[in-house]
Amino acid sequence: MPKEYFKKLQELLITERDEDLQAYLKLTENTSAADRRLLGLTWYPIAIRNNEIGRGDYLTVELERTTHQDISHQFRFGSSVVLFSNHDAKQDRLEGTITHQTGNKMKISFRVDELPDWSRDGKLGVDLLFDNNSYDEMQNALKQASNLADHQPENKLISILTEGEKPSFQNEEKFFIPNKLNESQQQAVHKIVTANHLAIVHGPPGTGKTTTLVHAIKSLTKHYDQKILVVAPSNTAVDLLTEKLAAEGLNVIRIGNPARVSDRLLASTLEHKMADHPDMKSVKSLKKQANEFKNMAHKYKRSFGKAERDQRKALFDEAHKIGKEVEKTEQYIMDNLFSKAQIITATLVGANHYTVRNLKYNTVVIDEAGQALEPACWIPILKAEKVVLAGDHFQLSPTIKSSEAGRNGLSKTLLEKSVSLHPESVVLLNEQYRMHESIMGYSSQVFYNSQLHAHHAVARHLVFADDEPLAFIDTAGCSFDEKLDGTSTTNPDEATFLVTHLSALIQELESKETIVDFPSIAIVSPYKQQVQIVKMLVEENELLMAHQDKISVNTIDSFQGQERDVVYISLTRSNADGSIGFLADTRRMNVAMTRARKKLVVIGDSATLSKAKFYADFIIYAEKLNAYHSAWEFINV
Repeated sequence: MPKEYFKKLQELLITERDEDLQAYLKLTENTSAADRRLLGLTWYPIAIRNNEIGRGDYLTVELERTTHQDISHQFRFGSSVVLFSNHDAKQDRLEGTITHQTGNKMKISFRVDELPDWSRDGKLGVDLLFDNNSYDEMQNALKQASNLADHQPENKLISILTEGEKPSFQNEEKFFIPNKLNESQQQAVHKIVTANHLAIVHGPPGTGKTTTLVHAIKSLTKHYDQKILVVAPSNTAVDLLTEKLAAEGLNVIRIGNPARVSDRLLASTLEHKMADHPDMKSVKSLKKQANEFKNMAHKYKRSFGKAERDQRKALFDEAHKIGKEVEKTEQYIMDNLFSKAQIITATLVGANHYTVRNLKYNTVVIDEAGQALEPACWIPILKAEKVVLAGDHFQLSPTIKSSEAGRNGLSKTLLEKSVSLHPESVVLLNEQYRMHESIMGYSSQVFYNSQLHAHHAVARHLVFADDEPLAFIDTAGCSFDEKLDGTSTTNPDEATFLVTHLSALIQELESKETIVDFPSIAIVSPYKQQVQIVKMLVEENELLMAHQDKISVNTIDSFQGQERDVVYISLTRSNADGSIGFLADTRRMNVAMTRARKKLVVIGDSATLSKAKFYADFIIYAEKLNAYHSAWEFINV
């Protein structure tokens, strides 16, 4: 029953939220602004650059962080934040919401007429608050879905996704699909177009999932005049699709502000399109008028008599009246823009932003569905008649804070459930355009029933002639023992060996006159502290630093969706118990092993690794390709 289905999801989400909140409090309680700044949760110090009348009763304030600008942070469009003052050891606070964030500047909307006096005393900062908004949006969507299932039992989409009712397809002829799509991509476009309620695109690494989706969306808008919502859990994926769809000449509006900055992306934002609208002139003059009234009101201080207070109130009332007029005009402009738009793009939670909350669509496309929490998927699904799920459930799954909620079902995505319930809705994209066939082979065998094949343009490509595309370097017997560093594992000897091996490769590359473009290189590990050690060693190595613009070092998780010519993986684990921790997550290893185009070097201890079937089989695979080496071959004894 759908009602029980959604009730269980709601309970799991409560468990997850509680765990997430506890982790946030533990991280932030009794910490200084400097500590929170290092965690990416605080900008301090900041300067207020501007403020203007916002939507309705809101004041929009633009601020900038003035120091520590190189520290990465977690502030995003839509986040709840608090402006605080560290003046005179007392904490003054004012809560608001980020309406724009780019570089070292952000705009925050506060429900006040004017900033409090303490904001003029300096020593200001902004803290990121716990993300209640996302949890509220997810819970509301699940409640709404449950009510719909109750009152509209004939709702096909809910029955298909929760009860396994069979999806149906139209029997119409294929319309023309461009030849530049391969056969499986064409099948996927056809499946999306003919599905009445559900289509699934399973896109393994490098198989052109984005290209396929863009063609399908274009077909739905051009041939069927459909209004489409395109969403993904990450801003990066939303940005990529927005750019590609806009490049096809489609009328796209991006809700929220992009993570990346490009002309095409910015031109697609709601903010930019509103600024270009002819009626914005009257909004600007109204805002100017309202600000003048507010400025006049600011001249009256609270200590004045009744007449001055009344005068001040009258001026603010006038500004509010104009504010309502601004809101009405802006709403008219938005309605006008949305009525003409063919496609709206947003994150999953952003799909319910106040600007688009009441919009309905023919089709919703959820990209990166393998990384999306199911409750978040219901936010956009409830706005459409048909859903397209696209992703790969054999790559990284969503991040879940509560192991209890994960164990009880929250870690299983809607994509995973739908693939097993409705195989007739699934098309596997089976031709990949990234990897040498030897790099691709093991992944294809383990995760994709050996169905993947490499396009001829990449099947045999190498960094240089006669190079080895795949190598497993076995450190067994080298006494490269792992060490515990806080909660993370490290292996300093393995890190040193990796950097030495990479240096030898770079020397060889430098000696080749035939190499025109120096290859891009990534070094990845599942362990954060191991990444830090490798980074330090790379920075100390003059040879490697000469090519620093070509070398990146990071965790596996941060490389999902990326690719490089050469990838080194430091598996890190080496112990007598055969304990492999993080490495047991084979999906994470699938991501790691499929980032390389032309050369993949995996370094690890077979004595520890071979206790797990995945690694034992990988070693056998490498042996069959003559790609197995002992580390002793490279150590100068």
